[in-house]
Amino acid sequence: MQILSLGEVLWDKFGDQEFLGGAPLNFSANSRRLGHDVALLTAVGSDERGERALRAMEEMGLNTSFVQTSVERPTGLAIVSTDSAGNGTFMIPRPAAFDTLKVDGAQLSLIQNLQPDWIYYGTLAQTDANSEEILIRIGNETGSARRFYDMNLRTGHWNLPLVERLSDMADVIKLNEAEAELLFRFEFGNEIFTVQAFCENWSRKYGVEVICVTLGDQGCSVYSNGTFESFPGFRVSVVDTVGAGDAFAAAFLHGLQRDWPIGQIARFANGLGALIASRAGATPIWTIEECLDLIAPDESTRLVY
Repeated sequence: MQILSLGEVLWDKFGDQEFLGGAPLNFSANSRRLGHDVALLTAVGSDERGERALRAMEEMGLNTSFVQTSVERPTGLAIVSTDSAGNGTFMIPRPAAFDTLKVDGAQLSLIQNLQPDWIYYGTLAQTDANSEEILIRIGNETGSARRFYDMNLRTGHWNLPLVERLSDMADVIKLNEAEAELLFRFEFGNEIFTVQAFCENWSRKYGVEVICVTLGDQGCSVYSNGTFESFPGFRVSVVDTVGAGDAFAAAFLHGLQRDWPIGQIARFANGLGALIASRAGATPIWTIEECLDLIAPDESTRLVY
């Protein structure tokens, strides 16, 4: 599978420690570990953080041909605070290097030649009007590519009309329960919220094939082909949850591409998300065997990978 990921690459700063991150980068690193070819369309600064980011992306085996270097803005940075449960909040100075992306006709031709099966994008980078326009142009030029929208709504870095436009482009949407409730309230006010009600209405309004709502350690719910199902998660000792949702998204798309049953996809994605949450940083080292051991320690129930 060939994936083109668009959006932010930045350094997550936890006190004195920094980990390379940004949802598109995290998703891409995990997708590559799952065996897929992934190219990133983003920008880093012409600074020390940008140099480190490029080296790290190359070491991850990612295609960096479309990573641009900005002399105008610094490499992206997120100041991360975590609560007692390991959940992160982010302060992201803007504009950053990833806001300076430029794509001309020659680059569009190279992207067409890449022939991506999937285009992955989120919300944060698209709050820059130029970045949203680039996404639209690429979508128009790669008509056969399906689109995976991983919402990741960060405070101060999204608005409802943008989310609606990005949803309208998507074949698959992934978001968390709090985001689903927030959007439901905008749409239906004080009506009783359920994840199922959100999925049914959002799918109908935007013509989305699959909507997946993550529920933390409770697992996830998936709406697909008119059917709504929930799947339990896996309890682990949480170090931090940063990057867990992005790993979940990579595992979910992996299963979709392989045409696994929804239950098998959800189980694998829940397992990988839990595994990432049990380790520090957004892109820790992990193996498929570790994930399979977590979700099926009994050989009789082991997932056929």
